[in-house]
Amino acid sequence: MEIGQVKNMYFLGIGGIGMSALARYFNKLGVVVSGYDKTQTTLTGQLQAEGISIHFEDKPSLIPENIEMVVYTPAIPKETKELNFIKEKQIPLYKRSEILGEITKNKFTVAIAGTHGKTTISSMLAHIFCEAGVKVTALIGGVVNGYNSNFIGDVNGDIFVVEADEFDRSFLTLHSNIALISSMDADHLDVYGSKKQLHDSFELFAKNIKLDGKLVLKKGLYLDVGNIEKWSYSLLDEADFNCSRFEISDGSYSIDLKLSNKVIGRIDFKTPGCHNVENGIAASAIASLYGIKLEQIKQGLESYQGVKRRFEIVLKNKDLVYIDDYAHHPEELKACILSVKELYPDKKITGIFQAHLYSRTRDFANEFAKSLDLLDEVVIMDIYPARELPIEGINAQFLLNKISHERKYYKNAEEIPAFILEQKPEVLLTLGAGNIDQIVEPLKNILSAK
Repeated sequence: MEIGQVKNMYFLGIGGIGMSALARYFNKLGVVVSGYDKTQTTLTGQLQAEGISIHFEDKPSLIPENIEMVVYTPAIPKETKELNFIKEKQIPLYKRSEILGEITKNKFTVAIAGTHGKTTISSMLAHIFCEAGVKVTALIGGVVNGYNSNFIGDVNGDIFVVEADEFDRSFLTLHSNIALISSMDADHLDVYGSKKQLHDSFELFAKNIKLDGKLVLKKGLYLDVGNIEKWSYSLLDEADFNCSRFEISDGSYSIDLKLSNKVIGRIDFKTPGCHNVENGIAASAIASLYGIKLEQIKQGLESYQGVKRRFEIVLKNKDLVYIDDYAHHPEELKACILSVKELYPDKKITGIFQAHLYSRTRDFANEFAKSLDLLDEVVIMDIYPARELPIEGINAQFLLNKISHERKYYKNAEEIPAFILEQKPEVLLTLGAGNIDQIVEPLKNILSAK
């Protein structure tokens, strides 16, 4: 694979958050980039404005004739006409993860892995590097506030920051200088079959760390990786990187950050949520190991503005707080809801949840219900299928039946704004990784106007 020689690249599923970051990278390098996606979104519109040609019909005749390489995401259905046409024509075809492994192999690479927290930690770290004047190339799994992009930095950066995605074992193409693992909760059982196989893949990912590299682990995680240099981080537990003071006041978080026995006094976070404070400690751990000065780490954390759909405050006034979050795993839901309860202990909390994937809903139905029971009232939307076909009996009602309290409702997307307006929520959450984001603006508008 001689990526440096390629002049024309084509992306199948270019509107995906990971695919679009990679497309932006090659576009900035001067490669002619084009692609297909089934859905027009704000993100695809931005890519088009940046000079990338995109079409939204699955028609092989629309593929440019001069493409030399095709990048695809495993989320593309096998029956996609363009995918099968490209295979028939034997045009060089690579997974996104293979390309990511290739472009980072000769670069100083930081790979952020874990079933939760990758995007926030990666974006925090990239922002710290930018604030410290380090030339960074960062491909982020979300649109970062303040940058309005999922690509941060310079295409010729001194350091690559990438998310190491465990889905489809994609992260095994990466050979990092510093790797971080934030969590290893059971997920993607349609790929792995068992939590042990997932754990084994994380172990293989860690063993791919380059000679003299470093591994940073959330305290409590264990991997058998031989002589690789290991460091730990935690919010409150004793670890190499943690905080010596933790306070919540008027909905804001403040800590004293301890980085390997050096303390940075009073860091005030703009991004709410205990889990995000811990993500900040994780990003700071890597920055510290790389050699960023303590004052620069503090400056980066305090000026970080968050990522869209990651505990994003959409609306806040004297009557209502509305937060939108990407949480789509039971542990993510639990972390988000508990953080909200901690911030607003005397408020009624209403959650709207859209499950992502039939298989994930089936595999973790009881766990989802237990997390959603933490809400005062819950609205369930139809499951977002993503790459999957329906599974008989697995639907919104199936999940709703698992929830124990009585203030639970099924509503479709069109019904939700008017229903929520009737409910008069005090704190409202939209939760999920599917197309639930399409109801955020309608909700914001109707709630702002009341």
